[in-house]
Amino acid sequence: MKQSLAVIPTVWRQIVRTPVRSLLTVSGIAVAMFLFTSVEAMRAGVDDATQASADDATLVVYRENRFCPFTSRLPQFYGDRIERIEGVSAVIPMQILVSNCRASLDVVTFRGVPTDDLESTLGDAGRLVEGTPEDWRRRGDAAVVGESLAARRGVSVGDRFSAAGVTVYVAGILESERAQDRNVAYVPLPFLQETVTRGGTGGIVTQFNVTVDTPARMEEIAAIIDAEFKHDEHPTSTWPEKAFVGRAVRDVVELVSFAGWVGWASLAAVLALIANAIILAMRDRIRDQAVLQTLGYTGGLLAWMVLLEGAILGAAGGVIGGVASTVLISFGRFSMTMEGVNVEIVNDPRLAMIGAGIAIILGLLAGAVPAVRAARSEITEGLRAI
Repeated sequence: MKQSLAVIPTVWRQIVRTPVRSLLTVSGIAVAMFLFTSVEAMRAGVDDATQASADDATLVVYRENRFCPFTSRLPQFYGDRIERIEGVSAVIPMQILVSNCRASLDVVTFRGVPTDDLESTLGDAGRLVEGTPEDWRRRGDAAVVGESLAARRGVSVGDRFSAAGVTVYVAGILESERAQDRNVAYVPLPFLQETVTRGGTGGIVTQFNVTVDTPARMEEIAAIIDAEFKHDEHPTSTWPEKAFVGRAVRDVVELVSFAGWVGWASLAAVLALIANAIILAMRDRIRDQAVLQTLGYTGGLLAWMVLLEGAILGAAGGVIGGVASTVLISFGRFSMTMEGVNVEIVNDPRLAMIGAGIAIILGLLAGAVPAVRAARSEITEGLRAI
């Protein structure tokens, strides 16, 4: 064990002895691991937004055969009829206005909710870190802005900002466990209804968020709601919330699935880069290894030095790439939005640690064959090498 640790300075000197080659190798590994970590952050965001859990109890009632919030129009009085259905515990009408309905990284989403339903809309997952619900109710144009949206737009309590033809006063900053809440601005429902109709009266909403008593009955209650309005002028399509998000961002899901292949290609590039660097280094050190053998270094110790070199290169590039990805996502607070729903790119430092660990493992794998060759090398052959 002592010998294994004692050779670390020697391995380090071998790496820095060829600074250009080592720097290019580490840079290539860092770029590849940056891509891999970023793709995994996107995948984690999609999973968080679309994977249902046993505790989910929210249905989204939308206009049938409509997708973008601009086209979904439902009478607000539908809420009273939905509330009378057995198994429904709460109904919140919601008007949604987006600055862009297509897939984009910078979309502002306004959600209009009744002034008495802000707390129930946010639930236990959200809390105001700045401002209070009373501040929000005090002004007709007030907005509670999600922390990610506030960071991207650089706004704080007391500021005003405009998007999608709407100008609001920031009355609070929202911190939430849900990506949907972190990337929207909640405003009073009447204000947004009148803004959308350009000063006309309200009465039309985009959707209803329905909370059910028993999560196991979500599919059954969804079918009952759609049957209730099947023959009305505005038929509905009701989905569990996570399924609704998954349907809306299906193009984003496909994009992330394709990006997964880029992630695997990045890992292959890491393996090739480290293997190439070690093979070139071994070719230059044939005589050095023979000298080390004459000094008493065993074949196993030489093999360990080769493996350690691969692990160090992998660790250096993996840490740099993973940290760079984490820092960029942390400051950028990127969110992929489509049809009014958000998929936030997850900022999880554990992904950087996983990426660095994978890079180390790939470094060990890349050094396996050169390590075996170093262990089996003969002293005489090495001393005769030019």
